[in-house]
Amino acid sequence: MTESALVQSRCGLRCNECEWVEKASCPGCLNVHGKPFWGECVVAICCEGRGLLHCGRCEDFPCEKLMAFAYDSDHGDKGERIETLRKWLAEE
Repeated sequence: MTESALVQSRCGLRCNECEWVEKASCPGCLNVHGKPFWGECVVAICCEGRGLLHCGRCEDFPCEKLMAFAYDSDHGDKGERIETLRKWLAEE
């Protein structure tokens, strides 16, 4: 798995824009291996388990887990992270 300077998370979330990086001293998705400060991330665990840098590289992209996460009424971003993943994939 090669790292890309563009990639900040498994799901397409842009960690550099996240308020929790500072508030919770979060080291970022790529550094916590599916176990961020708030618990366990099934999306990141799945992605890492498949040996992928991010979900955009998955043959099942976008899967139900990612869609549920991206469109979650409390913490989702209305699919913005999915577009970010497409961008990361195109720029690799």
